[in-house]
Amino acid sequence: MKLLICTQKVDINDDLLGFFHSWIAEFAKNCEQVTVVCLYKGEYDLPENVDVLSLGKEKRNQESGIRNKGIAQLLNCLIVKLLYFFNFYKYIWHERKNYDSVFVHMNSVYVLLGGLFWRMWRKKIGLWYAHGYVPWELRVAEKFVDNIFTSTASGCRMKSDKIRIVGQGIDFNKFQINSKFKIQNSKFNLITIGRISPVKDIGILIKAVDVLVKKGINVKLDIIGKAGLVEQREYYKFLQELVKEKKLENNINFAGAVPNKNIAKHLQEADIFVSASQTGSLDKTFLEAMACGLPVIGCNEALLAVLGDYEKDLFYAIGDFNGLSERIKGVVDLSGDDYVRMGDDLRKVVVDRHGLENFIKKIMAILK
Repeated sequence: MKLLICTQKVDINDDLLGFFHSWIAEFAKNCEQVTVVCLYKGEYDLPENVDVLSLGKEKRNQESGIRNKGIAQLLNCLIVKLLYFFNFYKYIWHERKNYDSVFVHMNSVYVLLGGLFWRMWRKKIGLWYAHGYVPWELRVAEKFVDNIFTSTASGCRMKSDKIRIVGQGIDFNKFQINSKFKIQNSKFNLITIGRISPVKDIGILIKAVDVLVKKGINVKLDIIGKAGLVEQREYYKFLQELVKEKKLENNINFAGAVPNKNIAKHLQEADIFVSASQTGSLDKTFLEAMACGLPVIGCNEALLAVLGDYEKDLFYAIGDFNGLSERIKGVVDLSGDDYVRMGDDLRKVVVDRHGLENFIKKIMAILK
């Protein structure tokens, strides 16, 4: 089978989308040929049967030092957008004999642009979408695609008989348990991963740490992620002020962005993964942490699909930082054996239901 993949970015060093590099490599194991069309092309190391074609955003970023203003800026943006469209149509036409099926990752716009042509050329179309929000683009794209792949029932909240629940694609060979025993009588290490954004509600995590510190529990929280947009940078400043206000400088560490390829090391050095995210879909960071044997504590309802018997121990109500602190303390108070058992059970969920190899095979079986 020959496959066309459309995605936002191919860059093994990216903090958010670097994981998709592993997906492409696994697709390549199951395909004769893989052609990838991406908006941005960075560093990659993929098999010989993979061709990566960029719409050109990385060149745009290199030229970003040249600033235009007013009408010139608007014209420049328009020209860039037209160039992206031109390249996209050039690639899907030129490569049309080099792919039998299409796999679009998250960005429904690719389906809106190419769906009619792919239908005319009788290409089978699959869209990956995993988010609690249902935008209009997704509703329109649903009319063109043959299948919508998602992680759990909460990952695509629209009514359609095209939805296929296939789990997440986690490389559990990379994300492994490093140590069977937590360190006693020292600072207990918490970790959270994701962009610095109001939707992640990181202030709840900081408030929970404050509650624990006041109770005499020695904890440290590493916040891995960056603030990119203007509103995110403002939120980052708010969080920094909140840390100073509560005198938690020795307990809260803003670690910045970390490439996904290096995340396993940070998870393996932590004791608990915590989150206040409310995306409504099963964030892959939860599963990566579980694969490393970490208890994962969150308020995202999609998490309920993987916690099983540990729901009462690891799930708390949205905005309830006291409830979060209680869940953290509950894990801190576990015996070594119970902690290890919890970690092993959570990893097994990932291995059995969300492993990358079987994940790709499920998608390929449907796309053929």
